[in-house]
Amino acid sequence: MQLYTKILIGLIAGAVVGVIANVGGIEPLQSFLGALEPLGTAFINLITMVVIPLVVASLLVGTASLGDLRKLGRIGGKTLLYYMMTTAIAVTIGLVVSNVVRPGSRVDETTRVELSERYGGDAAARMDMAAEAPSWVETLMGVIPRNPVQAAANMDLLPLIFFTIMFGAAITVVDEPYRNQVVGFFQGVNQASMVLINWIMELAPYAVFVLIAAVVANFGLDLMRSLLVYTLVVVTGLLLHGLGTYALMLRVLARINPIEFYKRIVAVPLLAFSTSSSNATLPLTIETAEQELGVSNEVASFVLPLGATINMDGTALYQAVAVMFIAQIYGIPLDWADQLIVVMTATLASIGAAGVPSAGIITLIIVLNSVGLQGQVQAGIALILGVDRILDMLRTSVNVTGDLSCSAFVARTEGESLFDGPAAQRAA
Repeated sequence: MQLYTKILIGLIAGAVVGVIANVGGIEPLQSFLGALEPLGTAFINLITMVVIPLVVASLLVGTASLGDLRKLGRIGGKTLLYYMMTTAIAVTIGLVVSNVVRPGSRVDETTRVELSERYGGDAAARMDMAAEAPSWVETLMGVIPRNPVQAAANMDLLPLIFFTIMFGAAITVVDEPYRNQVVGFFQGVNQASMVLINWIMELAPYAVFVLIAAVVANFGLDLMRSLLVYTLVVVTGLLLHGLGTYALMLRVLARINPIEFYKRIVAVPLLAFSTSSSNATLPLTIETAEQELGVSNEVASFVLPLGATINMDGTALYQAVAVMFIAQIYGIPLDWADQLIVVMTATLASIGAAGVPSAGIITLIIVLNSVGLQGQVQAGIALILGVDRILDMLRTSVNVTGDLSCSAFVARTEGESLFDGPAAQRAA
């Protein structure tokens, strides 16, 4: 049985058990599932544990193996252009769907007050976190790490990626005997990381069951009904982008069959849905790109860690819908100039969103402020906070799908033949 099938079974079984506990109001079962949740967290910690050695080893070997620094610049340019373009498209889709459906006009006054009271405290805490976020200048300066070891310890992937690329580029000009020794060592680290990932992924179906069951068992179904239209608008936008935009990009730019692509990567968005973390999913994302899509290590090791850090298409789309939803609830019109600002701000803000659960809420505050909704920030965040967890799971799935589509695009434009990995060999 393939990995994605096992994960899907665990996900469905967890959702069914969670619904039974929730709808039936079975408190002992809810408590039991809550007690099991640390097992799911332990799985996330296990797979996150491999991220740093895998990213460093894979990226360093890939960079050192390029030999031509111009090729590195070419790959980097195409990667950044693709990520920025798809993020802008995602925001635009979110705005279009929100303008057509107008979800904020469908929430009554009683529901608005109830949600504000229920989640006002959490919203205030998120605002405090946003206030502590670094400025744009600090973010740019933070890309250059003063201490790469500290960046690794703090899971700050962007400065770690910068250092690793620079170090790998330096290795390309080192004398051959020493270069081979360093590259050989990190090739061993990379292979050992892959073995460790395979071991950890044996636990994935059970961890997914626990994570999903715990979320669904404690999820407010009454809250979902209150915000049903808003939730459906976000889900519709994510589906349009995840299955529409990426499919078009894959067909036109990468010249591959989108259906075959989705079949090969399905385990990755399923795991991302369960963990709500691009970073935690990164080891499986890299393995899938290389083993299932046939993307070379030098492309996958650069494009995918960078994508887990700066590519947040699903998050950006969600922010566009959330901004329109909050503005519509409070009767504040946003003209096309304001919505253009939303496109620009959400695209840029998504780059700084960490690949961890609920990071999008923090960057949403930046987008709200950009269009003059400062006075509605806390109340607006409180309105949507209750359904943020389930939407976070969905938008993370879209994020990692975008990462993999970019790796396919870059690999194809670099002359690589896709679908030639072990999966194709097994099928043959």
